[in-house]
Amino acid sequence: MAKLGIQRYTNTLIVLHWLTALCVVVAWFLGEGGRHIRENPPIWHFAFGLAVLVLLVPRLVARLVGGAPPPEPHDAPLLRLAAKVGHATLYAFLIAMPLSGWYAASALGVPVTLWGVTLPALTAPVPQPPGLVAELHSNGGTVLLVLAGLHGLMALYHHFVLKDDTLRRMTPA
Repeated sequence: MAKLGIQRYTNTLIVLHWLTALCVVVAWFLGEGGRHIRENPPIWHFAFGLAVLVLLVPRLVARLVGGAPPPEPHDAPLLRLAAKVGHATLYAFLIAMPLSGWYAASALGVPVTLWGVTLPALTAPVPQPPGLVAELHSNGGTVLLVLAGLHGLMALYHHFVLKDDTLRRMTPA
């Protein structure tokens, strides 16, 4: 049971956080690459990957309008800086991964659909593999999963070692 007086994230941000995490993990497991992608596009990978981007918009808006509580008051300045850098890096990957995947699919000439709606191509199809962007997307997915894991480990560190309320602030009440 949570302590009284914990400054929590809003319910909206909590739901968006955990839905985003779920979409990232599912998209990673459904990711496929290689030459066969033109003939058999990973539609579910596209759907969950683009859902990350769709969820990010209300998430950023909710944070900007005050949905995030202030940092723990006793956190050391270096820990606060690390949290800011870590969150900024995660957000950058949450934006870059869906966009780079969409771009790579467009370069392959693979239509990208989200819930039955075909999205416009981000680039013209090319006869050769899309190269660097596709490679960055493929490897970036794993990096994003590692970063998310480190994010989770830091939450556990706060909870079990520092014994503060950081983790409780992002768990459902």
